[in-house]
Amino acid sequence: MNYLAHLSLAQPSVPSKVGNVLGDFMHGVERSRLSAPVRRGLDNHRLVDRFTDHHPWVQAQRRTFSPDRRRFAGVALDVLFDHFLWQHWAAFYHHDREAAIRRHYAHLQSGLPLMHAPMRERVERLIEHDLLNQYRDLARVGQALDMIAGRIRFANRFAGIIEEIAPRYAALEQGFLDFYPELQEEVKAARVEESFSL
Repeated sequence: MNYLAHLSLAQPSVPSKVGNVLGDFMHGVERSRLSAPVRRGLDNHRLVDRFTDHHPWVQAQRRTFSPDRRRFAGVALDVLFDHFLWQHWAAFYHHDREAAIRRHYAHLQSGLPLMHAPMRERVERLIEHDLLNQYRDLARVGQALDMIAGRIRFANRFAGIIEEIAPRYAALEQGFLDFYPELQEEVKAARVEESFSL
């Protein structure tokens, strides 16, 4: 899962949003120095990733990518899942998508002092460029994946992976529509973070 999903599966509080995004920025961070609410958010992030990575349908989709790109299939699917969540928001949440995204940004903005420098810089760019709304179009998903490929520090053939997604778009979309409610239920049942969900 990518930023939109992690934020949407968090609790409506600043520490929760920070913790649920922190999972992607743990290099150099000592867990023991985090506040308890941020740690619970981090644990929720890890629950989401673990459930997603080990789900039979997700694993099956990864295997369908070409051998040259299979190593990055999980990254591609994470970004694609944010696209599907944006597109089908009303199927999973009763509140307005745009209002929810504005709240995500507000929580992250307030949480900047809780973040270490690499995370803070990335989150500031996320807010400034409205990245939670950038994955609404499949073409932008492809652009984002190519940018990720460009940041990888070793030779790879990740760029252009969208050409392997486009022909299977409808099947992946339907699979996500079946998968995401299972993920929501897993988060709800695990109760890693107390209080109510958005």
